[in-house]
Amino acid sequence: MDQICDDLEAETEALTAVVGHLNEEQWRAPTVAEGWDSHETVLHLGAADWLAHLTLTDPASFAVAQGRMSRGEVSLNSLVGAEVRSLSGSDLWRWFLEVRADMIDALRRRDPKDRIAWVGPEIGARSMATGRLVETWTHSHDLADTFGVEYPQTDRLRNIAHIGVITRDFSYVNRGLTPPVDPVRVELTGPRGDIWAWGPEDAAHRVSATAYEFCLVLTRRRPLSDSAVHTQGRLATEWMEIAQPWIEPPRISDKA
Repeated sequence: MDQICDDLEAETEALTAVVGHLNEEQWRAPTVAEGWDSHETVLHLGAADWLAHLTLTDPASFAVAQGRMSRGEVSLNSLVGAEVRSLSGSDLWRWFLEVRADMIDALRRRDPKDRIAWVGPEIGARSMATGRLVETWTHSHDLADTFGVEYPQTDRLRNIAHIGVITRDFSYVNRGLTPPVDPVRVELTGPRGDIWAWGPEDAAHRVSATAYEFCLVLTRRRPLSDSAVHTQGRLATEWMEIAQPWIEPPRISDKA
């Protein structure tokens, strides 16, 4: 757990470099993700962290909150309260950092294989931490692109790529489709030039790319057709066109 939590803290620092000095006008400016401004983006990340901390520390209260969301009574952002939603950008950022620190502290106290109640089925504690890293990286790109900041490419991409590979079947199930049986080989070049690989070496269906390009396509930040991701075989192309490692209605080319 320490390794993934360290990575999550590092990803938070990378986001800090993007939004840590925004003025209020910038906090309310639209981002490249249609319908989102910077304030709502960070509120969304913080609300999910708040909910993760709740399930880690108070499962009974989490069950109540989850029930209200599943019945459509409240949205995730509404759960944190009107007072938080009305904070200025700089105050919201301080709130986010506090909530994130509390969540990471709670995650560090769990065994990686602990089963945690979450939105949808239970997940492992390490998977929860990885999911929070994936969402942070994804929305951080919306903010970095909005303000013309170059976002760092690091070995933390391996966490994102891995969760993308292991959720291949989910990308089909999420669309009401039957996952194919045949495997796909994934070969990615990491930021330092090393090769990260998943799947059998002799697979007929293959994906190759830099880890950064793969993760941009995986998180719906770049359409496959506009990317440098190379696919070989129908199933590889099909998967990359629908890949989405999170639970929500399918999105083909827009922002999550």
